[in-house]
Amino acid sequence: MVTYQYSAKDKFGHNVSGILEAAGETEAAELLHNKEMTVLSIQQTKSSPFRLKDKKIKPDDLVVFSRQLATMVDTGIPLVQALGILGEQIENPNFKKVVLGVRQDIEAGMNFCEALSKHPNVFSELFINMSKAGEASGMLDEVLDRLATYLEKTAALARKIKASMVYPIVVVSMAILITAVLLLKVVPTFKGIFEILGGQLPLPTRILIGVSDALGRYFIFMVAVIVLLVFLFKRYASTEKGRYNIDAKILKVMIIGPLVRKIAVAKFSRTFSTLVKSGVSILNALEIVAKTSGNKVIEKTILDCRSSVRDGEPISKPLSKSNVFPPMVVRMINIGEQTGQLEKMLSKIADFYDEQVDAAVSGLTSLIEPLVICFLGIVIGGIVIALFLPIFKITELVAR
Repeated sequence: MVTYQYSAKDKFGHNVSGILEAAGETEAAELLHNKEMTVLSIQQTKSSPFRLKDKKIKPDDLVVFSRQLATMVDTGIPLVQALGILGEQIENPNFKKVVLGVRQDIEAGMNFCEALSKHPNVFSELFINMSKAGEASGMLDEVLDRLATYLEKTAALARKIKASMVYPIVVVSMAILITAVLLLKVVPTFKGIFEILGGQLPLPTRILIGVSDALGRYFIFMVAVIVLLVFLFKRYASTEKGRYNIDAKILKVMIIGPLVRKIAVAKFSRTFSTLVKSGVSILNALEIVAKTSGNKVIEKTILDCRSSVRDGEPISKPLSKSNVFPPMVVRMINIGEQTGQLEKMLSKIADFYDEQVDAAVSGLTSLIEPLVICFLGIVIGGIVIALFLPIFKITELVAR
C-alpha cells in the first residue's frame, strides 16, 4: 500500500485535504469518488526508508482501549474527541503514539478503519474489518464492545495454555542444567579419583565417563551444531511448504494433535461468530478467520471452504470433506445455516470447545508432571548410581 496526499471538494463544495492509503493512484481516486468527492490533486507522499514499524501491543491494552472507546461512542462523544481522551490517558508510550496518530488521520479526512489499517502490527485484520463493518452500519460502539469481549476470551485461553506449560518447561530446563553440571564438573572429579584407585570400572561408569569426556571435548562444537539445526529448522518453517508440513505433523502427534485441533476449532468458531455478528460478509469473514487460525493445514481448509462458498455451496459441505473439523461442529454449522442462526451456533461451539481445551490442558499438565519426575529420576539417578558403583565395589573388596 502507498500513502497519498490529496486535495478535493466534498459534495457540499467545501475544500478538503488529507492522506489515504491505496495500491495505486487510480485506486486512491476511486476511493475519493466513492465518498462523493471531486479530486483536485493526488500526490504520493515521501516516506523515509528508515521508518520504524509499530511495536506490538499487549492484548489487555487493546481490550481496555476497545471497551473504553465503545463506552465513549455510546454516550455520544465524537470519535475524534474520544480518541484524544484515550490517547492522553494511555500509559504505554507506543500505544499512546498510535492512538493519537489514528486521531490525527481521522481529522485529516480518513475513515476510522483506514486510519487503523496504517498500523497493522497493532490492529489485526479482524479488528480493522470489524471496525469497518461497525462504522458502515452505525453500530461502532456495539462492534467495539463485542470486539473487546472476543479479545478477552482469546487472551484468557492463551494465558491458560501458557500457564499450563510453565511448570514442565521450568522443570525440564532445570533437569538439563543439572545433568550438564554433573557431566561437565562432577564426573571429571570422580574420574580422577577412579584413576588413582585403579582397577576395572563397571560398564555403566565407563559409559558415563565416556559421555562426560565427549561432552567436555566437543561442547562448543555440539552447541554450534544445535544452533545450526535450530536455524535451519526456523528457515524451513518460514517457508510456505515447510510450515504446512510441520503443522500437518503436529496435528498427527498423540495428545498434542487433538489439543491443537480443539484450540483451532474454538478460535475458528469464536472469530467467525464475532465477525458474522458484526456484519462482516461471509467471504471476508472466512478469509480473516483463515489468516488467524495459526495452523497452515486449517488455514488451507478454511480457504478451500471460502472458494466453495463463493461458488454457491453451504459452509458445512466443504468442511465435512476436510476431515479437519469434527462431525459435531460441521452438523451444528449446518443447522445454524438452515435456521439462520449461524453466529449463535458458532458461539455455542466456541464455548463448548473452550471447556474442552481447559479439560485437555489440565489433563496434559497432569500427564506431563509424572513423566518429568520419571525423567529426572532416571537421568540424574542413573548418573549418581554409575558414579557410586566403583565405590561400592571397593567397599566390598575391603570388607573381604
